[in-house]
Amino acid sequence: MKKYLLALTLLLFPLLMRAASILLPMDEVQKDHLKSYGIAYWILRNGEDVDWLLNYRGGSFMTKYSKPLEDECKIRGVSYEVLADARVNAILTEVSDPSVNMDVVKLQKAPKMAVYSPKSKLPWDDAVTLVLKYAEIPYDVVYDEEVIKGDLLKYDWLHMHHEDFTGQYSKFYGAFRFQPWYQEDVKSQEAMAHKLGFKKVSQMKLAVAKNIHEFCGGGGFLFAMCSGTDTFDIALSASATDLCESMFDGDPADYRAQFKLDYSQTFAFKDFKLDMNPMSHQFSDIDVTPFRQVERTRDFFTLFDFSAKWDVVPSMLTQNHDKVIKGFMGLTTAYNKNRIKPDVTIMGEMKTQNEARYIHGEYGKGQFTFYGGHDPEDYQHAVGDPPTDLKLHPNSPGYRLILNNVLFPAAKKKKQKT
Repeated sequence: MKKYLLALTLLLFPLLMRAASILLPMDEVQKDHLKSYGIAYWILRNGEDVDWLLNYRGGSFMTKYSKPLEDECKIRGVSYEVLADARVNAILTEVSDPSVNMDVVKLQKAPKMAVYSPKSKLPWDDAVTLVLKYAEIPYDVVYDEEVIKGDLLKYDWLHMHHEDFTGQYSKFYGAFRFQPWYQEDVKSQEAMAHKLGFKKVSQMKLAVAKNIHEFCGGGGFLFAMCSGTDTFDIALSASATDLCESMFDGDPADYRAQFKLDYSQTFAFKDFKLDMNPMSHQFSDIDVTPFRQVERTRDFFTLFDFSAKWDVVPSMLTQNHDKVIKGFMGLTTAYNKNRIKPDVTIMGEMKTQNEARYIHGEYGKGQFTFYGGHDPEDYQHAVGDPPTDLKLHPNSPGYRLILNNVLFPAAKKKKQKT
């Protein structure tokens, strides 16, 4: 009888201890944090849910086990742990304990992704497209024509490339007006404006900004970096005036433009003062770049700690294995905190400089995130510099913030507790 029970136990043991789930740890043991987000997106595209374990081991992902999933992790070089039911239950019990700052958010549907970016090649790269490609997360490219046609309705999530929505060509006139790429960009932008029925590029960009404004208000998720953030708000505020000098649109700027700004139309910023000098790289005093006195070795910003059970949205957007992030420059580097609207959440700041680097807010039924700087792993990315090789930075905390926003729209909506 004992031999029979032993044999039965040995037979049933693999079934009792069978793999129930796979955990993608997001703490320091993870070999490739960035590709882990791609795995989570791959799971969602294959019709399965993912549990995002907020503040558990750096914001780990957990889902039910499958052999194809395990194989995919091996192929992409992502660290994973196979868990039995008992271990899964223990983790969920730990995370749900009211006394700990953790929670579970269920990701249910892969968001449809779009990147607003020019089709032509410009001499700089975009951190978001770099990391989406590296993580193997699919996206479509849209630009002015598609936005004006109403194609944003097809998408859940939109990233705005390092665009200048004011129609001043990123204020590169002073430094680059004789460069062939600058001249070609002006030519192609003007041709598209005329094709779409606008007399000026600035009018086309304003129409695009208003369509994106409407996309977000209707429930879309908007993410932007660098000058795509402040110029978006500046353009919306200036819909009743002309910011562009004659070298940009053929006629003088409105000398009363500053007094005609309507801050009620903006997403994140208020009370800013325009820089109307066409030879300056500055758009307004939203950006603190010209006034920063920060040594590169001391340039860091800190992520806030939010309550995972109460402040779920900012908790998702700040998941990381490191709360202190290396700073990096951009055409728009960081935001003057005195110019941020009071209902906007600051998620990352350099307190000693009174600057915010990473902010989030709501507009209508949608939400937006603005992230200062150009490339989290290239401190001062200059025009013409080669793109960052993310194979050298698979654990980048700065790039993780971008990918938090990519998965954010997949979350099952919880009723607000605050």
